[in-house]
Amino acid sequence: MFLGRFTYNVDQKGRLAVPARFRESLSGAVILTRGIDPCLVLYPLESWEPLAAKVDALPLADPQARAFRRLMYAEAANLELDSQGRILLPPELRAWAGIEREAIIVGVHTSIEIWSQAGWQAQQAATEEQTGDFAGRFTGLI
Repeated sequence: MFLGRFTYNVDQKGRLAVPARFRESLSGAVILTRGIDPCLVLYPLESWEPLAAKVDALPLADPQARAFRRLMYAEAANLELDSQGRILLPPELRAWAGIEREAIIVGVHTSIEIWSQAGWQAQQAATEEQTGDFAGRFTGLI
């Protein structure tokens, strides 16, 4: 389970350290891809595979389903943590998410989001504006 928010630097080679508390759940291969929001999403294989099965089940005749499949798969990278607990963020994914020197790593239960600092601040501001709507929209959740 991934919880919490952390700020880490991206080194000159594009490597990003994964928080130590997340590393145990990321042994072996992990999948990094574009998020629906302007961030990157890192999935352990056990979270990626059920999601991929749902994406694969989308109807190929639906243009939006095909576009979503491309979003999920075309930019995805199969990665492994190095011996120091880092992942290499591919340059095209870093550029798409606007990640340069600093990255905000956010645990979202079964996956990890990786944001640029500016992207995270914009997301937080938008979330603050919507907070009042959450109580009505998600009644019964808590």
